[in-house]
Amino acid sequence: MTRPSPTDTETPATDAFTASGQAPHGSPALPPSLFLMIDSLQTGGSERQFVALSHSLKDRRFRVKLGCIQAKGAFIDGLNLDCFPVGGSLYGVQSWKTRLNLWRYLRRQGVAIAHAFDFYTNLTLVPCARLAGVPVVIGSQRQLGDLLTPMQSRAQMIMFHQCDAVVCNSSAAAKRLINHGLTEGKITVIWNGLAPEAFNAAVPTLPPRPGWRRVGIIARMNSKVKNHSLFLRAAARLLSRDFKVEFVVVGDGPLRSDLEQEAANLGVAGHVRFLGDRRDIPAILASLDLTVLPSNSESLSNAIIESMAAGVPVVATSVGSNPELITEDRGALIPVGDENGLAMEIERLLREDPLRVQMGQKCRAFAQKNFTLKEMGSRYEQLYTQLLAREGSVRPEIKAFC
Repeated sequence: MTRPSPTDTETPATDAFTASGQAPHGSPALPPSLFLMIDSLQTGGSERQFVALSHSLKDRRFRVKLGCIQAKGAFIDGLNLDCFPVGGSLYGVQSWKTRLNLWRYLRRQGVAIAHAFDFYTNLTLVPCARLAGVPVVIGSQRQLGDLLTPMQSRAQMIMFHQCDAVVCNSSAAAKRLINHGLTEGKITVIWNGLAPEAFNAAVPTLPPRPGWRRVGIIARMNSKVKNHSLFLRAAARLLSRDFKVEFVVVGDGPLRSDLEQEAANLGVAGHVRFLGDRRDIPAILASLDLTVLPSNSESLSNAIIESMAAGVPVVATSVGSNPELITEDRGALIPVGDENGLAMEIERLLREDPLRVQMGQKCRAFAQKNFTLKEMGSRYEQLYTQLLAREGSVRPEIKAFC
């Protein structure tokens, strides 16, 4: 994807104010420039939150600019992105050329806040922003970090120490960083936010089957960490008891063919529907009685909070932030890898209709209180303006926007 030309409202900031955020004498006041950068826009939780945050900040107090490393993915449509490809290695020739281009871009645009949104942009954007003199530099930890190699973890911690703040989307992720030596005062926890339509009643995309229940899993099929296999084995246990339940698998990726074959080997292929990658998640959730997330690792799961927003209880593993979200009145938690426990909790909740309905109501109320896009946008706006003020980068003309 080629880099788009700036619009009239995106005139290079060197014409209005410098990289330090200062406007030349007599220039009209402009809101500070905020640059958000992510690896790619593929279907996933971090990518979805990147798009949601960019939309949330559009009408707020910043000139928002977006960047990526790989210009690909389902969420790229409709976004005005500048692309900075690093090639096949973060340390190859292409990578260093890209870093130089990114350094020039940050200075040319007079970026006041540079916010890296994931692991690869932490390693790419943070050092460039520091060298470019960007007043406020922010990193992100949107996974627990337990899936990184020791070398990756060390490299990212070096970057985090260079940041003015690091945003985590769960207390579990924040505690892990503190345990690895990052000061607590540098970390801000901001939960994910959902668009208003996630809370609206949706028309079920799957027609009802009288006398049957539906259980779904919504997760990308690019890592065994999501543990689709456990979901399928639990399905086999339930179906062996003559329980009328249909299982729905939403998502796609390189593991899909293996999972379809596993369903066939378990003898449950006729009761498991693989729907692929879907953008109509509220309509899918409206078709389900229960969702499951048997992951081995999670920070803050979009699948869980989307399910809650739709009023659908969740059975999940007790990892990461899942205990922050799921209590006994909003679903059920099981130990990692507990196939029998997963099957038992699914069956318990499917058989107790009044309990499940009550749980769904409490899930929706919890989500409405904590996971709106408006709340998330407000928290980020507050963080950005506080950091700008603390760094002394807010010129008098900009203070009105803060």
